[in-house]
Amino acid sequence: IKGDVPLKSIERELICPICAELFTQPLILPCQHSVCHRCVRELLMPSRDDSFSTDAGSESSNPGSPRARGPSPCTEKLERLVRSGSISSPGWRRSSVTPRVTTFPCPGCQHDIDLGERGISMLFRNFTLESIVERYRQAARAAVAIMCNTCKPPVQEATKSCMDCKASFCNECFKMNHPWGTPRAQHEYVGPTTNFRPKVLMCPEHEMEKVNMYCEVCRRPVCHLCKLGGSHANHRVTSMSSAYKILKEKLSKSIHYLISKEDQVRTQISELEVMMRHTEENGQLAERRANEHFEHLFETLQERRTEMLRSIEQSRSLRVERLRAQVEEYQGMLENSGLVGYAQEVLKETDQSCFVQTAKLLHVRIQKATESLKTFQPAATPSFEEFVLDTSKEELLLKELSFSGVPAPPVIDLSRCRVYNEGLIHWRLSEDSLPTDHHIVEFRKLGAEEESRWSATERVYGCSTVVSDLAGDARYAFRVKSCRNGVFSPCSPEVSFHTPPAPVFGFLFNEKCGFSAERLQLSKRRDSVESVAGTSFLLAAERVQTGSYICLDYIIGDTGISHGRHYWAFRVEPDSYMVKVGVASDSKLTEWFHNPRDTSSPRYDHDSGHDSGSEDACFEVSQPFTLLTVGMGRLFIPKASASAAGDHSSRVLPMPQRIGVCLDYDAARVFFYDADTMRCVYERPVDCSGTMFPTNVCTPLTAQKQIQYSSNNE
Repeated sequence: IKGDVPLKSIERELICPICAELFTQPLILPCQHSVCHRCVRELLMPSRDDSFSTDAGSESSNPGSPRARGPSPCTEKLERLVRSGSISSPGWRRSSVTPRVTTFPCPGCQHDIDLGERGISMLFRNFTLESIVERYRQAARAAVAIMCNTCKPPVQEATKSCMDCKASFCNECFKMNHPWGTPRAQHEYVGPTTNFRPKVLMCPEHEMEKVNMYCEVCRRPVCHLCKLGGSHANHRVTSMSSAYKILKEKLSKSIHYLISKEDQVRTQISELEVMMRHTEENGQLAERRANEHFEHLFETLQERRTEMLRSIEQSRSLRVERLRAQVEEYQGMLENSGLVGYAQEVLKETDQSCFVQTAKLLHVRIQKATESLKTFQPAATPSFEEFVLDTSKEELLLKELSFSGVPAPPVIDLSRCRVYNEGLIHWRLSEDSLPTDHHIVEFRKLGAEEESRWSATERVYGCSTVVSDLAGDARYAFRVKSCRNGVFSPCSPEVSFHTPPAPVFGFLFNEKCGFSAERLQLSKRRDSVESVAGTSFLLAAERVQTGSYICLDYIIGDTGISHGRHYWAFRVEPDSYMVKVGVASDSKLTEWFHNPRDTSSPRYDHDSGHDSGSEDACFEVSQPFTLLTVGMGRLFIPKASASAAGDHSSRVLPMPQRIGVCLDYDAARVFFYDADTMRCVYERPVDCSGTMFPTNVCTPLTAQKQIQYSSNNE
């Protein structure tokens, strides 16, 4: 390395990324970036008076500091974000149990940093960086001397600083406090300084142990207890001397390489400066051209405005003139005025030849006036409907006005989106769309105070993402925009989804209870089942249509519900013949199959969908199932009572793509929803005396897939 590096030239490396001031007691984060201890403490624990165990004075207590530490706008901004809970990074959160268990994004690389249970106390101080900062301060205040800490007035200038005593001394005081032949004489001393670092680096997790190894996985020094039974037990470690040698050799080689490429670096700096100048010039040129285009649009719009307003004015004047002339003509028909008054005067003429000469033309005019009176028609219409201007298309075009390099707005694919406690949002790009760098999904809660504020996800590099932490039983709007070269496309059209009314209940189908391998085919993942027709069941089709449970195949979930409120969803194939979805009681199932019943009667199938007057009116509470029937492209609402038997049309609805089921165990009620719109189509009380299981029942009259469970990550 060519000589000493001027400290002034490395000032930018000594600035904390949070407070934008010189580092004070810098801490090394797991990502190897450094931040001030005070910054992290104030940012993550603003209400606590925690202190960091150190003998070094703070920067603000040193009058010779080249920088005066004060509140930084960056720190104040981050504190406001933390307090308001509006930090954009999904990993930035404060623990609800203790402020020491904290995760936050590194201000240098934006990666989430998990401080663990011990929080800030688990971090090492960056003593090397601290020493460099101290040398920088001393160089900046070269005229300010460090004074002896033990002198009696008048205080002398210090000539040495003892790293063991952590104090500075003049020559006389140093000899007095470190007499020859005593243990104090063996103390380590350096030149005058205010930065007293420990002689040995201690483990922050095991405070009485020295660090003597280096963890290659976590890239941090550790002690032997960390390796024996601590968090680094299974990590690869090396000796501190070996790590020191390897890292120092690598760093030296890298520095020598950069120094050898100094000419290349200067050339690239020159190229970058030229690019900066061209960027400024081209940006200004683009602004002028864009402004010219907008001025041209304004001129064109002004011209069209003038022409169209002129047309309206001309039409208005012409119509008013015609109507005014018609008014004058009709006024002439009044007695003693105009045409009538003139005719009355002509009638006074006694000379026959003169009368005939004048009356002939007058009679024609009178006849025309009479005819016009009989068939009254205004000379002009007062309506200006033909001048109504529709600018909706033009407004849409102006809203979509963008530069030629801006990608087209994406379109959210409703058929692939699913919204539960989390929202799975899919979108697609147009075929002629330009390549994009990333996408941003924006969402907001509707019908609440937050409706006016849009929240945004992190950058998404694919065409789908998961939006977490959605409130239950709420409506959300979503939109997507694409970005290319730092320029965003217009947002996609907004779409809205309704979250389920209860937490999503996850389960798979149980192949051990009620499952017939001969008639039902269960997928390997156990999340879908297919009914296969058999000859015996095809022959018994007439009995199947009566709704007998014995002739229907049923399957239940592998997880039961014994308390609380839960939601799940089924998807039924459109070509299914008959499928029933709902809940079943384990105790009622046991009782049902142990007691013989007249299963051929439709009264035991209270919601088969057929319009029999006995259905639902004679429902028995001993039935194990509470079901809703779908099939043949329709959904059949069970009758609540015999009085509703005639209202068949209102009980048959188009079959939704997915059917949601919500069981409120504590309230003993079950709700059925159109899972796409989250509209409740039917609800009824249910006996929750035992454990309740999600259930579906299907006929074996089709070889097509009958039903598929839809989970929250479908």
